[in-house]
Amino acid sequence: MSRMPLLQTEHAPANSQPVLQQVQQAFGATPNMFRAVAHSPAALRSMWGAFGALGQGRIGAKLGEQIAVAVADRNSCAYCLAAHTALGRKAGATNEDMRTAQMGESSDARTAAALRFALQLVEARGQVSQADVQAIKQAGFDDGEVVEILAHVALNLFTNYVNLAFDVPVDFPAVPLHRRAA
Repeated sequence: MSRMPLLQTEHAPANSQPVLQQVQQAFGATPNMFRAVAHSPAALRSMWGAFGALGQGRIGAKLGEQIAVAVADRNSCAYCLAAHTALGRKAGATNEDMRTAQMGESSDARTAAALRFALQLVEARGQVSQADVQAIKQAGFDDGEVVEILAHVALNLFTNYVNLAFDVPVDFPAVPLHRRAA
């Protein structure tokens, strides 16, 4: 059971209701994570806005979802792992793409470099080295794309923490975690 009540749109604060309606339209349902965050209109707008902005980014939806599953697995967030695996498949990733991304790996060198950098950010709590930044650039990412990768990591840390702290029930097809957080 969730540690935070999961609000129905009509019981959410007035300023959360339009956002929940947008989420409902986008997904065809209102995922539990958004229902938990709806207690704070500011947090809900921030989360939904970040998803929208990054969805229009230059690194692409598929890579964004691969980053999300790598971060989710690293943080043992079953909710985000399930949600982003489903979203990754909708973005054109294969089951194998998502399975290997969950482990921070890819057969594509550029994707592998992005996943490695994303997980370095998580493990080092953002304190990566100049060599780490240079490595991601040498893999073919420009400055803007490197910043986008970091933004994806930050958004996914937020959503991981929401789901872990509030024990939000998973309402996407379950995906087994590969690695437990230390």
